[in-house]
Amino acid sequence: MKKYLYLGLGFISIGLAGLGVALPILPTTPFLLLALVCFSRGSRRWDTWFRNTPLYKKYAADFVQSRAMTLKHKLSILLFADFMLAFPFVLIDNWISRTLIVMIALGKYYYFFFRIRTLPAGKKRAKPTPS
Repeated sequence: MKKYLYLGLGFISIGLAGLGVALPILPTTPFLLLALVCFSRGSRRWDTWFRNTPLYKKYAADFVQSRAMTLKHKLSILLFADFMLAFPFVLIDNWISRTLIVMIALGKYYYFFFRIRTLPAGKKRAKPTPS
């Protein structure tokens, strides 16, 4: 039963990532990383299939292999997260909650810019290693 839950979440994540390719407001990479985790826990066959898809190779392989992203990918993820954090920030009239939201936003910027290496924009993508 757990296996099917992971596979279902993996396919939902791929669907959301596919929408993210077409819609600039929806990030692609986080959904692909979630799909990777779900497929790796759900089924070896589906994990292998997913790692060989062009969507995975184009948008997530660099991060998985080298913990690095292009600046464009980082900004698309961060700006989408900011957009989502803006809703509770505006709707909640509590300074403690607003302070917590600002701290979360600052924390994610710190993590993305100081813990994840930035790849040059024109760098050729690495070939994924077979697993």
